[in-house]
Amino acid sequence: MTTVVDCVAYRHGQPQGELALDDISEAVKQDATFVWLGLHEPDLPLLRKIQEEFGLHELAIEDAQSAHQRPKLEEYGDSLFIVLHTARWWDDHMQLGETHIFVGARYFITVRHGASHSYHQVRARCEAMPQHLAAGPGFALYGIMDFVVDHYRPVVDAFEERFSQLEADVFKERSDRQTITRVYQLKRELLKLRNLAAPVIDITNQLMRLHPDLVTRDLRAYYRDVLDHATRVTRTTDSLREMLSDALQVNLALMSLKQNEVVKALASWGAILALPTMVFSMYGMNFRFMPELQSPFGYPLSLLATGLGCAWLYRRFKRAGWL
Repeated sequence: MTTVVDCVAYRHGQPQGELALDDISEAVKQDATFVWLGLHEPDLPLLRKIQEEFGLHELAIEDAQSAHQRPKLEEYGDSLFIVLHTARWWDDHMQLGETHIFVGARYFITVRHGASHSYHQVRARCEAMPQHLAAGPGFALYGIMDFVVDHYRPVVDAFEERFSQLEADVFKERSDRQTITRVYQLKRELLKLRNLAAPVIDITNQLMRLHPDLVTRDLRAYYRDVLDHATRVTRTTDSLREMLSDALQVNLALMSLKQNEVVKALASWGAILALPTMVFSMYGMNFRFMPELQSPFGYPLSLLATGLGCAWLYRRFKRAGWL
């Protein structure tokens, strides 16, 4: 697996070709030039080499080595260290990763960990707009952030489809214990996705408010677009989680109604069966003086009366909606 994905110097927004790692320190000294370096799961010796070439802070290098950082923006002198969490829909489930970004006046470094798409598309898109790249790495940072946030959307769409299936199962009364488990699992996945997208809002606001040298006036509209997309993702996940809670309550209510209907049906049949049970129990006591005991029509009449009583009870319960 290739660790160094790309290393290109840009002068006045135009790519100057591939750059060797040993030549980075000289390239960043040139006017109107910055270096865009892409790494994928680098080891510590390579990160130390990068630290030496760019003059990066030691604490930021330690964070970049670990793939378990929270989304954040930290300032180290004249450079920024940004952590973004990535997500993609792969093999019918959400895969998570991290992208660590070093941004300075003359360099832009991305370090990918875990599951994430390649950033070749972002580089090609930025190179197609050299007028923005000429202003420095601020536009490259926008491209990465926009790419990361845009790939949250397919995950949200997949979760919305799952919610629709769950909702259909609930209202078609096909819900069971497995349905409740699926609702809980989907709520947990939505919470994970929200925790990825929500910090992007804070990071974007900090970049626009506190770093005008990086996010120039011309770039603010692009960063506002990232902010809008991240906000929509968080709002959609919040709405889905609320709807899942409502669906869970509906599921429990439907289960209670179903149980009540079963109880009413059992109670109705119990009342109907209680009548013949009482009559036949009385005649089974072998008393000498009992109604119609000496009559040849006594037995058929008692059966007929019992049957009519059961039919009357059945009709009453049917009208009441218990059967």
